[in-house]
Amino acid sequence: MARKKDGRPRHQQIAAEIRARIMSGELPPGARLPTTLELMSTYDVTNQTVQRTLSVLKEEGFLVGRAGVGVYVREESPIGIQAAAYLPPPDNRELPGWATDAEQRGQQSAVRLLEVAEVRSPAEVAGLWGERVSMRRQVLLLDEEPVELACVYHPLEIARGTPLTHRRRIRGGTARVLTELGYPPVESVDRVSTRLPTTGELELLDLPDNVPVLRTFRIVYTKNQQPVEIQILVKGQCR
Repeated sequence: MARKKDGRPRHQQIAAEIRARIMSGELPPGARLPTTLELMSTYDVTNQTVQRTLSVLKEEGFLVGRAGVGVYVREESPIGIQAAAYLPPPDNRELPGWATDAEQRGQQSAVRLLEVAEVRSPAEVAGLWGERVSMRRQVLLLDEEPVELACVYHPLEIARGTPLTHRRRIRGGTARVLTELGYPPVESVDRVSTRLPTTGELELLDLPDNVPVLRTFRIVYTKNQQPVEIQILVKGQCR
């Protein structure tokens, strides 16, 4: 399947990238954006494109301008809800829960593994586990169509030397491995938000240009409230 190309105007592509950085915490509330000249250099665009980008994000409530000073990330987040969900202990199934559910609906599920690596912690993750973490990045497919991007993070002291760091599919999912290691996941807390996709998300999920994505930031806990997994899930339109 040919990879989709992002056909949106350049200012919309850049706005999506900056919006994603704000919502992930990489650009925290109150942070000052780079100058217009710096943004022009970073994205190789004109001053007009930068101004259109900033205008979009200001109208959405992500940025505020301060005359003679600069442009800043708004102090209060304009979007976001909190939700909690219970994860039942994994059983001996070879398929993870989402795949089993798809099978019951008569759909064929698959996982395309993109990357397994030790990486620098994203801003949202660093506060829990420090500067380096183990990451698994993959695309979930239903009936051969991409429906969700998943970045799954684990602390290095748990992941190193285990199947969590192997570049191959994990039968039963990461919950099975964590259980076998003595860290059974029993509960998760979700932070859910919506936004327009970044260029990478739009292309990997094969989305129309103006379809929002649902982003879930999930912390998975053991029964003693120890965080053992973080999932950042980006879901496109329903297929």
